[in-house]
Amino acid sequence: MSEPIQTDSTLQSTIGVLIVDDEKAARYGMVKALRPEGYSIAEAEDALSALNLMGNNSYDVVVTDVSMPGMNGIDFVKKVKERKIESLVIVITAHGSEKMAVEAIKSGAFNYMSKPYDIEELRAQVGHAVQQVLLQRENAQLRKELQISKGFTGFVGDCKPMRQVYDLVDKVSKSNVTVLIRGESGTGKELVAKTIHDQSLRAKGPFISINCAAIPKELIESELFGFEKGAFTGAVAAKQGKFELADGGTLFLDEIGDMSLETQAKVLRVLQERKFERVGGTESIQVDVRILSATHRDLSKFIREGQFREDLYYRINVVEIEVPTLRKRAGDIPLLAKHYLSVFAQKHKINVTRFSNDAMKVLMDYDWPGNVRELINVVERSVVLSSGEEITKDLLHDDLKKSDDFSPMGIKEILERGDVSFQDAKQRVVRAFEREFIMESMKLNNWNISQTATKLGMKRQYLQQKIKELELNIQEAKENL
Repeated sequence: MSEPIQTDSTLQSTIGVLIVDDEKAARYGMVKALRPEGYSIAEAEDALSALNLMGNNSYDVVVTDVSMPGMNGIDFVKKVKERKIESLVIVITAHGSEKMAVEAIKSGAFNYMSKPYDIEELRAQVGHAVQQVLLQRENAQLRKELQISKGFTGFVGDCKPMRQVYDLVDKVSKSNVTVLIRGESGTGKELVAKTIHDQSLRAKGPFISINCAAIPKELIESELFGFEKGAFTGAVAAKQGKFELADGGTLFLDEIGDMSLETQAKVLRVLQERKFERVGGTESIQVDVRILSATHRDLSKFIREGQFREDLYYRINVVEIEVPTLRKRAGDIPLLAKHYLSVFAQKHKINVTRFSNDAMKVLMDYDWPGNVRELINVVERSVVLSSGEEITKDLLHDDLKKSDDFSPMGIKEILERGDVSFQDAKQRVVRAFEREFIMESMKLNNWNISQTATKLGMKRQYLQQKIKELELNIQEAKENL
């Protein structure tokens, strides 16, 4: 007789088991045997009833008899597979029906038992299936936490906006088109550019990056195009620029929106003619470079204001990739936080393994103006300051805990930052109030949109629009209660 498999009780409580048998007494016996294991158990008296239940509910393990009126157990297993239902099915066959058991396995059953069976064997067989379910869940979670398919080894997250980024990166990587990567500071624009390069046919060539906003206007051209000896005071020897260094590879122009109009004109010429001269030089240098650009600026607005060349814009923006803010991918915050917790715990050799529920709530509620870069800094700081295995709320910076506070202290904090206009501050405070007010109202009304809208004196459609506008994840908030 097989020994029952021991599984984590917390995970077991989420395991759904469906018992399918036309005999009420047989179902009662199986339910009685399995209930002490902590499973969530449902019953069906025939295969059609079971299929209807499985269409509306999720069951991890199904235990079914073979001999039933109407559809038998073998055909039931085939239907489960046809409908791509992922439940693991254990089939109970009559004594001496080895041929039937083999047919069940061939049809897609996870395992079988022969009558008569005892309680311990039933528990053991279901336990084996549960172990397989938990293993599949763990693997799925790992894949979700660290996106490693198609070479995206640097990305963490599996929300819809990020999947759209992965899809675009995959499509543009194999071509030579210029790509404009848009997004707020800290969202990971350079990581997107590096991934495009690493997956391209230029992967063996150099990846050269230059931040156009970090280099003074008078130096940017010598950095991009290089210079000849004696071109200016201090030019004691000739120097290659970024375009030459990137020959055969990729040049990433970060924050291209901060480039002067004069430099923009010269970059446009390189894109058109694939050649340039060093500062102080007369010889044309031919290069084979793919250009990837990034900006957090609104280049369309810059064009209207005469700050960015329209012809250059269309040259660099054959394909545009928008990297979502952390606010728009809030569902990835736990994944990112746990991933970097592991990274920094290993880096600093500190035995910290998790965030407390209160700490995670603070991370989820924060607005993250600095996006993923800010989250990374917060996690590393928390790891370094921790003294136990858990990151608690008190280890998080006060700015995080006051981020959605519209009290006078919250306003004072905003003012002390010194870089927020009255209008921006007002919008931030109003948004924080609306988010908290609507979320609490939804909670008090059992997450019912119609009921909440009535209580708040607004139309249902307007409330739905407001929830979308405020980027409130009602389903996630409901599940996290």
